[in-house]
Amino acid sequence: MDHTALLDLAARLARDACGAIEAVRRAGFAIERKGDASPVTAADRLAEGIITEGLLKAVPDWLVVGEEACSESGMPEPEETFWLVDPLDGTREFAAGRDEYVTCIALIVARRPVLGVIGVPSNGEIYGGIVGQGAWVERGGARRPIRARTPPAEGLHLLDSRSHRDDAATEGFCSDLRIATTTRMGSALKFAWMAEGRADVMPRLSSGIMEWDTAAGQALLEAAGGCVVDADGAPLTYGKPGYRNGGFVAWGARA
Repeated sequence: MDHTALLDLAARLARDACGAIEAVRRAGFAIERKGDASPVTAADRLAEGIITEGLLKAVPDWLVVGEEACSESGMPEPEETFWLVDPLDGTREFAAGRDEYVTCIALIVARRPVLGVIGVPSNGEIYGGIVGQGAWVERGGARRPIRARTPPAEGLHLLDSRSHRDDAATEGFCSDLRIATTTRMGSALKFAWMAEGRADVMPRLSSGIMEWDTAAGQALLEAAGGCVVDADGAPLTYGKPGYRNGGFVAWGARA
């Protein structure tokens, strides 16, 4: 399968997972706690099962690294080519009744994300992109291309985390920037906003963000003309120990 076919596969599975998540939301659900005290629900596990089964059926030789499987069974060693899956990124927002939660699927090759999909269960939107080939959003069954924007003259629109803000680090980072507006929101939905040209910068300067939280968003944003870089200004890489990122900054198209 070429990258276009693989992206279509990921988009289809994200769409199916999003439907399952919304079915759980309508039916009601319990909130459990994992070993690290983060929340998990039946929707997380159901969505990951749908995605993992579909990926392994289509491409049985490639490793699938999913958040819930890692939590329950331990973290496998990364391979040259593997999938990174966060079936329900933003479980806190999901549990709180907000709409800022997404499904994330990314393909990693040689430690770099080459394609990614972000599905938005609450409205059915699907975002997809292949690095070097472009990005799109699907609404109402129709796809249109999207592109990160060049910062407007009046200043940057900053996206900040709703639940994981490092106040001192973020304020220090912003002190050298011209920030016009700020929106606080949860989940990797922020990457989709940036890829669509709705915002310009997103700092996540604290360490401990997991790779499945960023891989699909990075692929999408890079496909749309933006970038995601670490503290040294280098693109984030994947397959690090514990699948754990350090701090990073996501940028839209640079002037």
